[in-house]
Amino acid sequence: MESEKYSKELDVAVRVVHMACSLCQRVQEGLVSTSSDQVKSKDDDSLVTVADWSVQATVSWILSDIFGCQNVSIIAEEDVQTLSKADSADLLAAVVNTVNECLAEAPKYGLQRPDKVLGTSQILEAISRCNSTGGPTGRHWILDPVDGTLGFVRKDQYAIALALMEDGELVLGVLGCPNYPMKKEWLSYHHEYYQNMSLSSPPTSDSWEKGCVMYARRGSGKAWMQPLVRGPKKLEWPNSARLIRVSSINDPALATFCESVQNSNSNHSFTAGVAHTVGLRKQPLRVYSMVKYAAIAHGDAEIFMKFARSGYKEKIWDHAAGVVIVEEAGGVVTDAGGRPLEFSRGVYLEGLDRGIIACSGATLHGKIIGAVYASWDSSNL
Repeated sequence: MESEKYSKELDVAVRVVHMACSLCQRVQEGLVSTSSDQVKSKDDDSLVTVADWSVQATVSWILSDIFGCQNVSIIAEEDVQTLSKADSADLLAAVVNTVNECLAEAPKYGLQRPDKVLGTSQILEAISRCNSTGGPTGRHWILDPVDGTLGFVRKDQYAIALALMEDGELVLGVLGCPNYPMKKEWLSYHHEYYQNMSLSSPPTSDSWEKGCVMYARRGSGKAWMQPLVRGPKKLEWPNSARLIRVSSINDPALATFCESVQNSNSNHSFTAGVAHTVGLRKQPLRVYSMVKYAAIAHGDAEIFMKFARSGYKEKIWDHAAGVVIVEEAGGVVTDAGGRPLEFSRGVYLEGLDRGIIACSGATLHGKIIGAVYASWDSSNL
């Protein structure tokens, strides 16, 4: 039955992302400070933690175990070079320990645990298996093990993102957002602040405080959200899911606009110009990671714009899962020229026209595209 295509892949992806969320929360609880051995600096100055490598190893091992190593191609952010260096022995030991702790809990998510504890070489192999460069043919998983590592280290917003592409087309997307607040107004606060606030007001029985997994299958016209599996009591799988839908606001004056926190790889002054031209009145919501896509899919924001600074190239794992979820929830995602994003040309979003625009609907999207052209012409005079 055509409508059920990719249902097994989606089911496995949702479960493994739930596992990855749990792993990240455990690592985060142990992350006392950014000066600890658990954080390494990558060449591009972004932080890489035990969580990045551990999530990559876990996802790689589960997908390979279920679908067979020879059938699984994974495009992912981390490689094993840093981990394999002599001075990384403690870091590697922490990763091995973290992965095995996580895999031991696989049955809680309806997945098989390994027969025996995985050794260092098996874990390095699982990480290094994620070395695909994608392309227009075949089936490729696209993984960002911890998107928004700075948000993760600061105990703010971050995401675990997994998508599947077949013959150049995205077919499913899953986003784990461990700190995503269920109250829209808390998105603009630092996570620890609303954690303290939530202690003063007990949660109602039909809501959960924070943390979810959002997911969608291409062509279904539906996007879903589940609360995280948490606590010592075993939550029966399948977990409860509810449909999510983009906001119906199409007046720019009422719209909430998201952008990246850091301006090192995005042009805040240009987006401010576009926002002014189109009549956006609210202050931009600066959020780490693909949680910006989650906010649009969930109806908590209407617009996300990103215009890269010159020399920065967008990577497919920073957008793939979010794009599927926003589009299936009723939103629109294109480049600034109004064209669909191209995920089939390697690890970068090649041929991108100026930037990326995600909106809750076609009306707002059209207005933003028009404002981009107007602003671009005036800024390039």
